[in-house]
Amino acid sequence: MIRLVRNVVFFVVAAAALAAFAMSLQSSTGPTPGESHGEEHEHAGEGVDLTDDKLSAAGIEILSAGPGTLRDTLALNGILQPNQEAVVQVTPRFPGIVREIRKRIGDRVKEGEVLARVESNQSLTLYELRAPFAGTIIDRQIALGEYASEQKPAFTVADLSTVWVDLSVYRRDLKRVSVGDSVLIDAEDDGPTIEAKISYISPVGSSDTQSALARAVVENKEMRLRPGLFVTARLILAAKPVPIAIKTSALQTVENRTVVFVRNGHRFEARDVELGDRDPDNVEVLFGLIEGDRYAAKNSFVIKAELAKGSVAHEH
Repeated sequence: MIRLVRNVVFFVVAAAALAAFAMSLQSSTGPTPGESHGEEHEHAGEGVDLTDDKLSAAGIEILSAGPGTLRDTLALNGILQPNQEAVVQVTPRFPGIVREIRKRIGDRVKEGEVLARVESNQSLTLYELRAPFAGTIIDRQIALGEYASEQKPAFTVADLSTVWVDLSVYRRDLKRVSVGDSVLIDAEDDGPTIEAKISYISPVGSSDTQSALARAVVENKEMRLRPGLFVTARLILAAKPVPIAIKTSALQTVENRTVVFVRNGHRFEARDVELGDRDPDNVEVLFGLIEGDRYAAKNSFVIKAELAKGSVAHEH
């Protein structure tokens, strides 16, 4: 009987030891199938589905990755001015009384269009003041019924299809600026930057600002640029072409990883990227994207927020 009890105890201890060994072996070789499936599901869930309507509502801009140019630039401040080579003052030919005014500041006029009528003091007859060319009235110095003199301009007409961008260059930077250099102008109206060339550098400087003027003549057919407003600009000092470049605004950080949200159908996936050189607008992608990949370039933080909400919902 004693021998039987000893055998039973021996088998119980041996079975317990084998079970413990099996559990230890299982834990050392990796997670259970259920745990592995959960991790794979969590990794595959790093994406957000957004329709075109949602993209438009969120202001998300989609661009394609591809070759680009990184620029080393010099930041400058400037002001918009009328192109003085296309500005004319309209002055009465004879002194007299203003009997009719047809145009006011801001009006656009055609060449030869009547601006006002003046009664001459000499002949007591009416004569007309006409626009010398097509343009915009930017100043008026006469009023109805007042005396108009040939000594004072009545109207100033400007052709604003081109404007001057006058940039201030500090003394320490003057040696880096030359006529013909390219400059990127930001009108600060949420529109695209405007590329132009430096056409003039003043031979004298300003004692007040200790800077000199550099000027670019810029096309303004859409009237985006209004004289009198300030602008910022970046003078291009050097340019480096790269095989793959994207907007810096596309970069986001997810779990301490730098990612770009790449669109596949209606789904945006967080793609890990390795970065190279950059400038204020663009960054080189060394690994993670190929040419043609469509990515969220603007307001990509909205997708990151949606991804975070989805992760919280998944945990619950």
